[in-house]
Amino acid sequence: MRGHHRGGRIGRFLEHGDLRFVVLALIAEQPRHGYELIKELEDRTGGAYRPSPGVIYPTLALLEDEGFIRPAAGEAGRKLYEATDPGREALKANQAGVDAVFARMAEAAEGADSTRPRIARAMTNLGMALGQRLSRRPITPEEIDRIVQLIDDVAVAIEKT
Repeated sequence: MRGHHRGGRIGRFLEHGDLRFVVLALIAEQPRHGYELIKELEDRTGGAYRPSPGVIYPTLALLEDEGFIRPAAGEAGRKLYEATDPGREALKANQAGVDAVFARMAEAAEGADSTRPRIARAMTNLGMALGQRLSRRPITPEEIDRIVQLIDDVAVAIEKT
């Protein structure tokens, strides 16, 4: 579900090109890493939208190529980005659109079902645990049967709740 608006289309929040200026606005508020941007967008929508790294990092690269952001001075490891003066000018010219997107996100957050992000997180954890176990070789037919049985048992228990 990552990178998609849960329960509907992403276009409900973002039109073509909106993400670029929304990311720029978040960086203009305070310098941020890519992961922080992903979390902030998820938080601002009440969990209804979580962009994938495959969406955020190319957007950061584009903004950097345009000269709208730059890596913060003295940062090592994860790139912390800050807005440049040309970036702030571009943001100012597009502020009305950014404000409209933030308003839609706030509206979604108010109406968000707080259980969805928790369930999505739990499903992601299950998928990651399953992927990690299946990548460790060898795995016996008995172990596969046990994993399948556990998943089936959980599915039945969920249906009964």
